Amino acid sequence: MHVLSIPTWMVHVSSVIEWILAIWLVWQYGAVVGNLYWRTLSWAMVPALVSAMCACTWHFFDNDLSLQWLVTLQASMTVVGNCTLFIAAWLIYAQSKKNVEGN
Repeated sequence: MHVLSIPTWMVHVSSVIEWILAIWLVWQYGAVVGNLYWRTLSWAMVPALVSAMCACTWHFFDNDLSLQWLVTLQASMTVVGNCTLFIAAWLIYAQSKKNVEGN
């Protein structure tokens, strides 16, 4: 028996699937609007996806102590992901502000 309940697993797995879909949608949006900074945002979302997959893997193996490094990797990817998302969002903001001022 795994340490997480079925409903909790459903939330974990659906969150990972939703994040993958969000990355793809942001990528497509960047193509539609012709602003490649949106594609930068989709790349910036990847560390958060890695973080989520680390958490799911850790739980899948019932929080096995031999996989404790996954917890460290998950925390690290969360920090990296927050930073990359901030930078990508700032780039989109700066580009849109430049476009408004240029018109």
